[in-house]
Amino acid sequence: MKITPLIRSVLVEPPSFWRMAGPSFILLGLGLGIGELILWPYLTANYGLGIIWGAVAGITMQWFINMEISRYTLVTGESVFVGLTRKLGKVIPVWFILSTVVPWMWPGITLAGSRLLTAGLGWGKSEPVGVVALLVIGAILSLGPVLYGTQEKLEKTLLVFGVPFILGISWWLASRNGLSDLALGLVGKGDAYWFIPVGLQASAFLGAIVFSGAGGNLNLGQSQNIKEKGYGMGHGSGRITSLLTGNKEEIRLTGKDFEVNDHSLKLFSKWWRLTNWEQGLIFWVTGVITMVSLSLLAYETIYHKTGSLKGVDFVIAEAGIIGQLTHQVMGNLFLVVLGLMLFATQLSVLGTTGKILAENWAILNFEKFESKKLPRYFYTLLWLQIGLMLLVMALGFKEPLQLVLISAVLNAWTMVIYSILILWMNTTSLHQKLRPSGWRKGVIVATIVFLTSFGLLTIWQL
Repeated sequence: MKITPLIRSVLVEPPSFWRMAGPSFILLGLGLGIGELILWPYLTANYGLGIIWGAVAGITMQWFINMEISRYTLVTGESVFVGLTRKLGKVIPVWFILSTVVPWMWPGITLAGSRLLTAGLGWGKSEPVGVVALLVIGAILSLGPVLYGTQEKLEKTLLVFGVPFILGISWWLASRNGLSDLALGLVGKGDAYWFIPVGLQASAFLGAIVFSGAGGNLNLGQSQNIKEKGYGMGHGSGRITSLLTGNKEEIRLTGKDFEVNDHSLKLFSKWWRLTNWEQGLIFWVTGVITMVSLSLLAYETIYHKTGSLKGVDFVIAEAGIIGQLTHQVMGNLFLVVLGLMLFATQLSVLGTTGKILAENWAILNFEKFESKKLPRYFYTLLWLQIGLMLLVMALGFKEPLQLVLISAVLNAWTMVIYSILILWMNTTSLHQKLRPSGWRKGVIVATIVFLTSFGLLTIWQL
């Protein structure tokens, strides 16, 4: 496969921070699903706050991974999928199609959301609500004029209304002992253990680490998001628009480069600094605060009380305690808000996986690619994914936590593989002055070793 060479262009001056803000809202929305709302509170409810250090470590590792994903697109204006295909050929799009479909075909997020929503509203069975939710999500993504804009607006709304509510409850019910245990947990000190408690379920811990951020191939969507937002050399590359309501945009898969000189290096330094701030403040800071707060809430309400609870029922028990300590309406509203937040996460997951699949399908057929085809690829693959998730549900796979853990373990291995590939690409394809520094390489290598170790431990336990 012959990919068109990069076109020489000029690196432009970056806008203000607030005009750049956007891609990390999508990343945060992806992370605010299972990791923050379910898995870390689940682990805290079972093992206490001594394990919360892992949440901070997990999202920090993903911040560094995401910045290396961003680096390549800032410099070249094309996605990491195109960049890796330049080096390794058709095996890359084939791998990313398979490693996106298989780990994300399990509808655990939707089923968890429908379970909490129906419990909060007092409705009947949750599975039909999950089916309807997937169809509604597909309709929203299909009818939004610009795909990236739809995702960004929804995630900003989620942050503005959902996060302050759940954080308010968490800190309102916090006790002095809880805050003291939280402080100790951030440095790994738990109830009669350091860092790792006896009997820890490796798959649950690995899953929580993976979903501390977006998780798996979803992190790679950052490359497409900053390109569509116009970061660095990605300006003017075009966006996916709705076949029904959007205006067509010229979409370019291959990118541009710039002459490396003192002036362009200063501009790149500005872009790099602003990108770090954008992701650091929105994705890392907000993500850490949310995970820590919800874990503290689980600790204050149901620690040592989850023995007979299955799956996400611990969240329903948690809402019951919240209702007793405040008012029943607050407990029910807590469940409804978490359910809607999980649906928003599922929307962003499908939007991101759909873009990843569409672009890799286009790369696989690069010689025949036309700009107008990419939206068609996206919406076709979007509904095929939804159909596959409905099929999984029809086959009887309906336990949310079980499905989430299957997805998490698979996504851990995809993260290991693409972290190796992107580190290699950034240190061999980019100009020497634009490559990652030694300490950043060290962080990525440590992340790869960490994920591989717990991935192997999970296999051994199974």
